[in-house]
Amino acid sequence: MSAYVTLPILEETGFAVLEPDDSSIDPAEWRELEYTPWRSSGITRFAPLTSFSGELECNAFWNRTPPRTDKDGVWIAAQSEKAPALVRLAQQPGAVIGRCRVIELQPNEYADAVHNLHQDDNNRLNPEGTGWIVRGLCNLTDDADSMLLLREDRFDPASEVRIPLAAGTRVIVDTQRLWHAVWHRGPAPRYALITSWESGPELARHIAAHHGTTTVQSPPVDQRVVDAAQTELHRRIEEQRRIVAEQGRALTDTGFDDA
Repeated sequence: MSAYVTLPILEETGFAVLEPDDSSIDPAEWRELEYTPWRSSGITRFAPLTSFSGELECNAFWNRTPPRTDKDGVWIAAQSEKAPALVRLAQQPGAVIGRCRVIELQPNEYADAVHNLHQDDNNRLNPEGTGWIVRGLCNLTDDADSMLLLREDRFDPASEVRIPLAAGTRVIVDTQRLWHAVWHRGPAPRYALITSWESGPELARHIAAHHGTTTVQSPPVDQRVVDAAQTELHRRIEEQRRIVAEQGRALTDTGFDDA
């Protein structure tokens, strides 16, 4: 990754937590958007605000014709007109934006979130010498009991950082490096704005201006719950292997999700 422009604050931990956003965005902005099903961790729907060419879809830019890296997303007029405050929030750092969308996540269990831990394929086709793509998350609903789970090692709970998701919580994550998922304790769906930004001086200034920190006090989780989730993780993986083997294929794990 040294061949790319990166953010020094992310070098050690892979994430930075910013001061909460206090703009009090009208919930109608995300409720009135058009959502589309899209594969991700958990039971989700997405409302894209940008896309490859301004169409209502979530596909990676490198998975379109002609393929390109996930930068310079085109605003979807019908969506962005309904959500001007969300657009301003995404544009606030002044960094190049790739994909930008609102995620809707249904409640889940800790074991589900651990199983759903994944990495994103953000930098395919990204030319060396340019900015490494990271993702910013801003929680829109007040989900103070829910947590963003971050792991350096998918199978090592000791590497886990848990970030509570009260309304306005903002986190910038190298999601191609860190395994991540959300444990949403409900009862209503959770909504958050997710924006792909290019690393560079603009994003670095934004993080500094909002007092970005890598020091987080993870809320405790009962060790019995953690151990049970690890057991369930391996059980589900083995079940997937059996199913795939019965189909005459082998289970591969590229480490990437969210194509």
